[in-house]
Amino acid sequence: MNQYKTRPLHQCACETCQHYPRSETAKEHRAINRLLATLDEKSRRRFAGLLVINAEYGDIQRLIEITGLSRNTICRGRDEIKRIEPRNTRVRVRRAGGGRQAVEKKTRKS
Repeated sequence: MNQYKTRPLHQCACETCQHYPRSETAKEHRAINRLLATLDEKSRRRFAGLLVINAEYGDIQRLIEITGLSRNTICRGRDEIKRIEPRNTRVRVRRAGGGRQAVEKKTRKS
């Protein structure tokens, strides 16, 4: 089983990518989405936050079109970038207790 899962590649919905799919801007947007598809959710959020802080991608609405991420996700990533936590506290991607409960394996008693 592959331990690195990728999320589906988002198709940019911006006007430039729709009308000029071979332009440099469209190539850059595809590269951003290819990278986002390989990241886990925390890294994806932080990368989007970094793009918002960057002057070139400062508009949140524009980044929503490019990446397909929600406004809350992008704003949360931006806030996390502004206050990076100490290295020793970054252990989990999700909070403990999420996901399916463990299923007890049934065995035959002889």
